[in-house]
Amino acid sequence: MIEAFAVGRFQPGSAKKLTLVADLIRGRDVPTALRTLAFLVKPSKAPLMKTLRSAVSNAIVKAGKAKLKEEDLVVTEVRVDQGPILKPKRWQPGPRGMATPIRKPTIHVRIRVATKQGVRV
Repeated sequence: MIEAFAVGRFQPGSAKKLTLVADLIRGRDVPTALRTLAFLVKPSKAPLMKTLRSAVSNAIVKAGKAKLKEEDLVVTEVRVDQGPILKPKRWQPGPRGMATPIRKPTIHVRIRVATKQGVRV
């Protein structure tokens, strides 16, 4: 059984919004997960799609190109963690004439893929 993972760090976005998208691909095979992300309307899918493609490439390189295909892999773990919030460089008007900082949240995405049960490499 071959496992590989990829980590996308400091990606722009909200962890709460991306967790909803991550729940859609967790436990699915890779072609179905990529198809689901491709036709999803949410713009927050980009960091997940990029990290998933990287994890699949890592698994194929680890096993050897002739031995493993994309269809033989399944998404076993998708983790979305909150990263640092970037320092406020810009401000917007807040209540009672006070200034409120514009917060730029970041996320860390970790995706692990493994071969399906019964697939020999």
